[in-house]
Amino acid sequence: MDWLFRFPQLDPEFLLAVKRAIDGALKALTRGYGQSIEDFFYPLQRVLIFFESTISNAPWPLVVIALAVVAWFAARRWAVVAAVVGTLIAIGLLGLWQDAMKTISLVFTSTIFAIAIGIPLGILMNRYKRVGGVMQTVLDVMQTMPPFVYLIPVVMLLGIGRVPGFIAVVIYAIPPIIRLTDLGIRLVDKEVLEAADAYGCSRSQKLWKVQIPLAMPTIMAGINQTIMMALGMVVIASMIGVQGLGLNVLQAIANQYFTQGIFNGFAIVGIAIIFDRISQAYGHRLQKHRGAAHD
Repeated sequence: MDWLFRFPQLDPEFLLAVKRAIDGALKALTRGYGQSIEDFFYPLQRVLIFFESTISNAPWPLVVIALAVVAWFAARRWAVVAAVVGTLIAIGLLGLWQDAMKTISLVFTSTIFAIAIGIPLGILMNRYKRVGGVMQTVLDVMQTMPPFVYLIPVVMLLGIGRVPGFIAVVIYAIPPIIRLTDLGIRLVDKEVLEAADAYGCSRSQKLWKVQIPLAMPTIMAGINQTIMMALGMVVIASMIGVQGLGLNVLQAIANQYFTQGIFNGFAIVGIAIIFDRISQAYGHRLQKHRGAAHD
């Protein structure tokens, strides 16, 4: 009766052979083309270093003013600007300014790359149904995969450092912008599309001059979620050498430094609030503008 309590499985030796074959192939790829892979990603490394050095070495009043201006442009509300400035000052007073700037630079660059890749993929997903079905399955897998799993292949191919951490962050954070770009385009009113067809708009004109502008509030919601996921992954990516607040949290866990962990945790929450308030406020402005335009 043991078969009732022991689920049948494949031969353990067969499974071991398959695992060894896959791991061996990845290691052989790394040994044979490791230098070529590093050379391919070298420009990306220079871009990451440039953004990090620019933001980290900028005078702190200039950074505060720049983010305050962005907050005002996005929200047009002094309460949001005051919240952004107050959060930045609190982070600086805790002695976490440099680490916070490194975290912000990585989140910023990751979000830009995710948007640049995700919006075209969302359009592709919307235009071609078969491709969209395959991408839907891939996105389901990506969004249910544990974040730590993303670190394994990039570390095997690129080792530790900025570039593998950046790639892991982008891969983890990109699904929301793809999904919500597709959703925003699908939610555009059919009457509006019929009017565009009546005026003789081509397919590309209808996409870029009608669908994308009307879908922009939904796309902004996707950007907001991408930013939040990127910030969460930055903390996990500290395990493979990504510097910033996440590394401090990891060190606090390893050494049981309660206060250090709490302070850095609050700084991460503060950065999340800054990005969230700015992106949400801009999305709400777009939504109001869209409603006013329809009226």
